Amino acid sequence: MATVTLIGIDIGKHSFYLVAHDVHGNILLKRQFGRHSLIDFLARHPPCRIVMEACCGAHWLARKLAGFGHAVPLIAPQYVRPFVQGNKNDFLDAQAICEAASRPTMRYVAVKSPEQQAQSALHRLREARIRERVQTSNQIHALLLEFGLALPQGVRGLQQAHVLLREHDAALPEGAWRVLEKQLQHHDLLLQEIETLDREIAAQAKQDDVARRLMTVPGIGPITASQLAADAGNAKGYGHARDFAASLGLVPRQHSTGGKAKLLGISKRGDKSLRRLLVQCAHVIMQRAAHWDSALAQWTA
Repeated sequence: MATVTLIGIDIGKHSFYLVAHDVHGNILLKRQFGRHSLIDFLARHPPCRIVMEACCGAHWLARKLAGFGHAVPLIAPQYVRPFVQGNKNDFLDAQAICEAASRPTMRYVAVKSPEQQAQSALHRLREARIRERVQTSNQIHALLLEFGLALPQGVRGLQQAHVLLREHDAALPEGAWRVLEKQLQHHDLLLQEIETLDREIAAQAKQDDVARRLMTVPGIGPITASQLAADAGNAKGYGHARDFAASLGLVPRQHSTGGKAKLLGISKRGDKSLRRLLVQCAHVIMQRAAHWDSALAQWTA
């Protein structure tokens, strides 16, 4: 019987679809598993190469299977999609994962450690609170605008809303005052939560060796350093710095043909949040370059 050398798994919350290939790419096995039955099956299976999409639950499962002696690379879902043949179903998805993994030029996602996943979750919580704060602020502005009160944007407008609530210096119905009070209280609570999360992230960044080294780069503070350490994965997976920049969508998008190179705006691929933080760091460097006495300041001036 042929030996299984490659296994593709389409993972879900409760159901897992497995397709196994031999060294020539022939299908040897197609089977559906539950979570526990999959772990038991692969724990007894001889070590081989197991490939999955880098999605929810994939990093934990990759670490679990690596403990059984398997080699477990992860592929970004957008690189698997072109290999799906015909209609979409779970077995075809698993087959497409095997097809993608058989390509020698395929790029893989580094498996995160539990600590990196926990740090990423903390950053996602902070981003969710920031989005909620913006939504609450917009709701406060919209409420007052309904009654003819146009407040300035930003912190100044919210300060005026607090003054209005304290002095009742406007002709608003009693119900509108109660809504405004609840919204302002919620906004203040979100500000406190975000400040607490910022302090927690900064404290953890000071204790992390990778984050501390990243903070020595001009323009990078604890928030950016912490998220880079958590989400950028293993830097050994990048051949050089431009590969890392390309993975975050910070290099020009190319649309060349006929030997004529045509470069467009940045591709905006990869992690949107991390890309935004790095762009903000670049803005800080550009704004303060005149006050620094360094080669980087002279280059950016």
